[in-house]
Amino acid sequence: MPQPIVSFERRLRELAAGNPAWDLQSIARLDSAGGILLWRAWGQQWPASLAISSRHRAVIARIEMMPLERPSERSRERLSLLLVIGRPALAVASHFTGLVALIGQLILDLIYLCRHPGDIPWREFSANLFKSGAQALPVTALIGFLIGVVLSYLSALQLANFGADVFIVNLLGISIVRELGPVLVAVLVAGRSGSAMTAQIGVMRVTDEIDALATMGVSQSQRLVLPKVAALAVAMPLLVLWCSAAGIIGGMVSANLQMDLSYGFFIDTLPKVVPVANLWIGMGKGVVFGFLIALIACHFGLRVKPNTESLSAQTTASVVTAITVAILVDAVAAILTRRIGLPL
Repeated sequence: MPQPIVSFERRLRELAAGNPAWDLQSIARLDSAGGILLWRAWGQQWPASLAISSRHRAVIARIEMMPLERPSERSRERLSLLLVIGRPALAVASHFTGLVALIGQLILDLIYLCRHPGDIPWREFSANLFKSGAQALPVTALIGFLIGVVLSYLSALQLANFGADVFIVNLLGISIVRELGPVLVAVLVAGRSGSAMTAQIGVMRVTDEIDALATMGVSQSQRLVLPKVAALAVAMPLLVLWCSAAGIIGGMVSANLQMDLSYGFFIDTLPKVVPVANLWIGMGKGVVFGFLIALIACHFGLRVKPNTESLSAQTTASVVTAITVAILVDAVAAILTRRIGLPL
């Protein structure tokens, strides 16, 4: 409460303590805030003698019916605990329902495009495929190669202690093709392409371009969301294959330098110890990751409010959510496919 109001209320209480009779006939206007100050100064009871107009008496009478007691500390703690739990729960529920609605709209768009092939947005699809796939090849190859080198170097130090140098092919092949390749690409694409998708749609929201599309009768889901989701779902498994190949090459080079393991032996042993099912599992994860990352990016982009602060907040939330969901899905997939693709 501001200091002038506190001092004014204190002065009213001092006056009420020594004056049982009050004459408020000269007051021309009295609102509810002034009535609450008077009622608190009187100790929440009418004074022994009160001269006041009927209109102002009615204001104070309404305040008399209001519960002015402040909540206790225990009730405040319960309320704060409820807010701490309830707000995140409602936010998660809101995002979940929004994602489900967006998936349903995409299904309806696919049904419509199957009936009207001439309306398929090929130009938007190819543009997103180039930006999300082709332009991401250099960075994914570099990261994959370096991860392969590091993993091979650290593994060689441990395997050499047990004389199990040849098993580095098994370790690199399974870990990179099955797990590290898809997860690394998902993190890179979420930070690179996912944030770009959210920012693009968010800027369109800020500049009212989405409203302009709706005014012209253009479906925002067909022209904005569907091409991005389809393009990333197509590009991700190819990026996973590309990154895994770069990682294996990096591990092969490092194994040759560290352990003098020939390239011919590495290439000949790899298909024998890494069943092809691992490759399909990795590429399948890529399809799922691409779909989820694009869907989450578009969902947060459409929730941007027409201000720059909301744009930055939603872009950050999009990247964090996409990476978290990708890791959770990878963990679930690892449990479900634990008996598939592993050599006996």
